[in-house]
Amino acid sequence: MELQRSQVKKNLPAMFLFVLIEILLFFFHTSSAADSISKFQPLSEGKTLVSEDGSFELGFFSPASSENRYVGIWYKSIPVKTIVWVANRDKPVKGNSSTLRINSEGNLVLVNGNETVFWSVDSRKKVRNPIVQLLNSGNLVLSDESGRDREGYLWQSFDYPCDTLLPGMKLGWDLKTGLERKLSAWKNWDDPSPGDFTWGISLEGYPQTVMWKGSKVYYRGGPWNGIGFSGAPELKANPLFEYKFVSNKDEVYYTYNLRNNKSAISRIVMNQTISLRVRYTWIEETRSWNVYASVPRDSCDSYNQCGPNGYCVVSDSPVCQCLTGFKPKSKGNWDMMDWTQGCVLNEQYSCEDRSKDGFSKFSGMKYPDTSLSWVDNSMNLNQCRDECLKNCSCKAYANSDVRGGGSGCLIWFRDLRDIKQLSSGGQDLYIRMKISETAGKGVDKMKLAAIIIIVASVLMVALVLYYVSKRMKIFRAEEADNNLIVENNNEGENDDLELPFFDVATIEKATDGFSINNKLGEGGFGTVYMGILADGQEIAVKRLSQCSGQGLNEFKNEVILISKLQHRNLVKLLGCCIQGEEKMLVYEYMPNKSLDFFIFDHTKSKDLDWSKRFSIICGIARGLLYLHQDSRLRIIHRDLKASNVLLDDELNPKISDFGMARTFGGDQTEGNTNRVVGTYGYMAPEYAVHGLFSVKTDVFSFGVLLLEILTGKKNRGFSHSDNCIHLIGHAWRFWKEGKPLELIDPCMEEDSRVLSEALRCIHIGLLCVQQHPEDRPNMSSVVVMLSSDSALPQPKEPGFLIEKFSHEADSSSKQHLLSSTNEISVTMFDPRKQKHFHLSRFNIIQVIFISLPWVLTLKDTHQIIFGRGTCKHKRKQDLVGDMQTKGTTLTLHFIASSDSFGTEDFNSSFGV
Repeated sequence: MELQRSQVKKNLPAMFLFVLIEILLFFFHTSSAADSISKFQPLSEGKTLVSEDGSFELGFFSPASSENRYVGIWYKSIPVKTIVWVANRDKPVKGNSSTLRINSEGNLVLVNGNETVFWSVDSRKKVRNPIVQLLNSGNLVLSDESGRDREGYLWQSFDYPCDTLLPGMKLGWDLKTGLERKLSAWKNWDDPSPGDFTWGISLEGYPQTVMWKGSKVYYRGGPWNGIGFSGAPELKANPLFEYKFVSNKDEVYYTYNLRNNKSAISRIVMNQTISLRVRYTWIEETRSWNVYASVPRDSCDSYNQCGPNGYCVVSDSPVCQCLTGFKPKSKGNWDMMDWTQGCVLNEQYSCEDRSKDGFSKFSGMKYPDTSLSWVDNSMNLNQCRDECLKNCSCKAYANSDVRGGGSGCLIWFRDLRDIKQLSSGGQDLYIRMKISETAGKGVDKMKLAAIIIIVASVLMVALVLYYVSKRMKIFRAEEADNNLIVENNNEGENDDLELPFFDVATIEKATDGFSINNKLGEGGFGTVYMGILADGQEIAVKRLSQCSGQGLNEFKNEVILISKLQHRNLVKLLGCCIQGEEKMLVYEYMPNKSLDFFIFDHTKSKDLDWSKRFSIICGIARGLLYLHQDSRLRIIHRDLKASNVLLDDELNPKISDFGMARTFGGDQTEGNTNRVVGTYGYMAPEYAVHGLFSVKTDVFSFGVLLLEILTGKKNRGFSHSDNCIHLIGHAWRFWKEGKPLELIDPCMEEDSRVLSEALRCIHIGLLCVQQHPEDRPNMSSVVVMLSSDSALPQPKEPGFLIEKFSHEADSSSKQHLLSSTNEISVTMFDPRKQKHFHLSRFNIIQVIFISLPWVLTLKDTHQIIFGRGTCKHKRKQDLVGDMQTKGTTLTLHFIASSDSFGTEDFNSSFGV
């Protein structure tokens, strides 16, 4: 016993020294290490780590309206909280008593108040003094305090990315450990758990970048060609970004960095909601994220769009072509724009006699899928050709590295899939076929050149004659129209519309003789029927009314425009019929009809829960973005409304009816017209009043449509006890009063996530319907707003806000009725004041004074348009009238005859 006491006394100084050192270490960390935690310094709720340079912050957070708690990393210096990494994305914690700490085994763990482990890391080895540090790169690392170099990391968050790729992160594989670094999108904006939308590197065959939806390939970036990925020619060195791809026996990965610009901020994000991978850059001047690039860019980016041995050209119509020397495997399906079966060789090459085999060179291509390929980086192109000829299964070859004139050998076996013709930056691809096919190319080119010269000469003469004819017509015309299509003519059946043609007999048989039982609906220019072709395919046939002379222009416009458009959220045009007096369009059939069939029907609207409505909103936004920005032509739809949004069998939205659309080329962003077309209630103020239209015109219509989807109410014809005469005014009033959630369709569920997303959509809708076009966001910004939870600017007063006052309540209004004792409905669009009166005797709803022309609207929807002392009438009724102005007094006189109120003589004056 005495011996034990003696030993304890002898060891006391050493024990005291050890405890003192540990206490000093604890205080040292507490006082100086804001970017790290140690065994003695856990991180609890309400506290954060901040990287040394202040770029990134780590702490606890709850996304959007969720009550779940997560540990995440976000940008410290950006006011919009942007999460870039989540630790426990699969297993959130509840309450505010959780702690992130290093346990006794030296591992980082997340525990709740009951000490239950919700998330942990397993380091490769144990160390005495482990420390967790948040680096300036945004990387969270676990290391030994004595050696914090990269090689000494026991664990790092960069090895386990979530939905965001930051500069310096690796996307790919560690072949020594089998670790795959792969991005997976959040399920939605308030649920960071992994969705099924992923991005990584496929090691099958020759490594290439691939995006998946579930287990299916969604988009393929292609293999690295020494400069960038084959399918992404824009991915090249520039003053902002530096790209790198590494492939060796130890690892295969892609990474990027910012060039000597520490102030620049950029990230790549996988977005499940809109199915896009987006690269953002932070713009300090506007304090917002800007879309730098996104994929897929267009329909040709959809994986294997044109089937085996077909290639996609986004500027062509249709977009899919067979490679030279190939033909469609199924001509009938190909003509119907069903390209899934692809193409086959015109004449099979011979494996026995290689002297009869040759190769055709195709330039500017995205390399085919390399999952069934072979590579040898030591070969040159001639050796690669010889190697391909030795193997009967070899279909094509190319350089694996295009730098410095090209080097290496890449060989494909079996069918060639997912080929795209690039507008710039593509590669040369050599495809195997019989020598007769390759030799014929030169002869074909000579024939083609001769044909082009002859056709060009004929066209030149025709253009001169056409120009003279057109000028004569213009001089005779009373009113010019800036519509997309040239003037009406009766030779439409001879126009080359680059679409499959159906004869009348085929369509009559498909629609059972245009049976009333097959009638789907009726519009201003014709009737739509459902039909079934002989092969069982269901179609929708739009039959132009034979008595509609104006409709022919719209018909041609729709054919020419939509035949050149390919997008999942635009209706697909299968063909047309122009035969005699018959003019018809053949579309893919949409079994769920149009959006208005659901949202404005009390019973049907219950089938659209919030997730479906939000998906429809996002789909419409993507379709408009394609029209405005991503299609070959910039297209303004001009008639976006609920009845022009069709729904397929899965309720995916498809924008339809391009009869009113206008196209812009180059840098043109707006236009004007003397003939305002479209649908009242969806028209932007500047368009309805002055005929000015731009992409912001469609944005206004989208905003109206968004509010209609949210509320289940029509904008036009809306009435409410708050005296608002349209939905926009009603929504604005509720927004100002702080009760916008009362706008939501009562049939939708009301959980916190739905209310949060719906409130954000109301906010976006009001931004889209602002009075001035320059205040409205463009569609690319709208798509970003819908897919993120970033801060939104406050909306300004909407356009077409018509206040409704009774003349009894407004003493000044009595002074405006000078010679008539009747009530009259008058709305003055003046920036300084708005007045409204009502005349019930003549069933008049409103007279709108908006500069000139002025419009008188009757309750039976007939309109009188007054302009500079004249009166024009609309619809089939007799209207005669005139207008005189003197000073601030307007005198209207008209005689109107209609079934609704007989014949009346009206004469009145109003102060203006």
